[in-house]
Amino acid sequence: MGDCIFCRIINKQIPAEIIYEDNQTIAFQDIAPAAPIHILVIPKTHIEKVTDLTEKEESLIRKNLHSNQQNS
Repeated sequence: MGDCIFCRIINKQIPAEIIYEDNQTIAFQDIAPAAPIHILVIPKTHIEKVTDLTEKEESLIRKNLHSNQQNS
């Protein structure tokens, strides 16, 4: 993983109010929310840019988006 802020949260180097976590994904409260409920859901794999996504990572992103749409 890289040394970005999200990687540091995943590695528990920066504290966060974690809402959900599994082997592939972590969800936590935004420290500067733009809405009353503002949760960030990110993959645990460091992805520099969308064009760098592998087929496996694309599948994970699709799964998370699909899951979030069903819960809306």
